[in-house]
Amino acid sequence: MSAPILQTARLSIPRIGLGTWQLRGAEAQRAVEGAIALGYRHIDTAAMYGNEDAVGAGIAASGLPRGEIFLTTKVWWTELAPDALRASADASLKRLGTPYADLILIHWPAKGMDLAASLGALARLQADGLARAVGVSNFPPGLLRRALELGIAPIAALQVECHVYLWQEALAALCRQHGLALTAYSPIAKAQVNDDPVMQAIAAKHGATPVQVALAWLLAQDNLVAIPKSGRAEGQRDNLAAAALRLDARDMAAIAALPKDRRLVNPDFAPDWAA
Repeated sequence: MSAPILQTARLSIPRIGLGTWQLRGAEAQRAVEGAIALGYRHIDTAAMYGNEDAVGAGIAASGLPRGEIFLTTKVWWTELAPDALRASADASLKRLGTPYADLILIHWPAKGMDLAASLGALARLQADGLARAVGVSNFPPGLLRRALELGIAPIAALQVECHVYLWQEALAALCRQHGLALTAYSPIAKAQVNDDPVMQAIAAKHGATPVQVALAWLLAQDNLVAIPKSGRAEGQRDNLAAAALRLDARDMAAIAALPKDRRLVNPDFAPDWAA
C-alpha cells in the first residue's frame, strides 16, 4: 500500500507522510524503517526535532534507493540569517546522511526577520542542489502573501497546523491560487478526534476509526498533504489506509459543522496568526 501523489508545478509529493516530531533515537529509526516497509514514501523531520540522524539511519536501513523517498526537513527560526540558514541546512543533510532533501522549509518565521534575505538563502539551497524544492512553515496569510509577491524563492509548499478543528481557509486559498502544496501537521488534532461523538459516528458508519476519518477529510481538500505521527506499525498502517476512505456529503457536512478555530500549537514565538 502506498499513498496517492500530489503533483504540482514545483513538486511531486505523497499525500500521506510520516511525521516524526517527538520520536527520538532507536524509536525514530524503527518508526521510519517500519513505515517505509509498509509503503510510506514521505518522511518529515526538522533540525529542531533532534532526530535527523535516526531518520537518516531508518531511510538507509530500509534498503530503498534514496530517490524513492520524499524527505522534508526544516531550518529553525533562530537560524534564518543567510549564512546561518545555509549552515543549518548543511548540518541537517550531514545528519540525515543524504546530499539533498526533497523539501527544505523555514520552520517558523522570526519576528523582525529579513524576509527577502532568508528567501534568497532558501533559493540558493535549491539552486545549489541541496534542496529539490523549498518552502515555508507556520507563515500567517499576510506573510505568506509577501513571500510569494517578492518572487525571490520558488516556494513550493506551506506546512501549518490543520485538522478538523482548524481549517485555515485564507492560507488554503493562497496555496490554491499559487499552486502550493499545503501540508497539514497535527492532522489528527493530537488524537482528540478519538473522543469526538461526531467523528465516532462517521467512523462507525464506514467501519473506520475517527483518526482515519480525520485524515480522509483532509485528503478530500485540494492540494493537501497530511503527515500524521505514529511510532507503531498498527497506527502507521491505519493512517496510510485512510487514503482509501471516501466520505459522503453528509459526512463532510457534519465535519464542516465542527469548530474550525481550535489551535493546538501556539508557542511564545508564534507569529500573529491573523496578520
